[in-house]
Amino acid sequence: MSMGILSLITFVIWFVAIQEFLKPEKNQSNRKIMMLTSAGSLLTLVLTISLFQSL
Repeated sequence: MSMGILSLITFVIWFVAIQEFLKPEKNQSNRKIMMLTSAGSLLTLVLTISLFQSL
């Protein structure tokens, strides 16, 4: 159950990050992009480790 929620949160974070990247450069928030990319990377790493441990 928690893996599903974590997967959904990770998906939403990456989706928001991609939407921020698609904005024109002058409207992009570098701070927001950096935070979303960091959070997405960390959660993706956690999901990957959890999946490999369950094998």
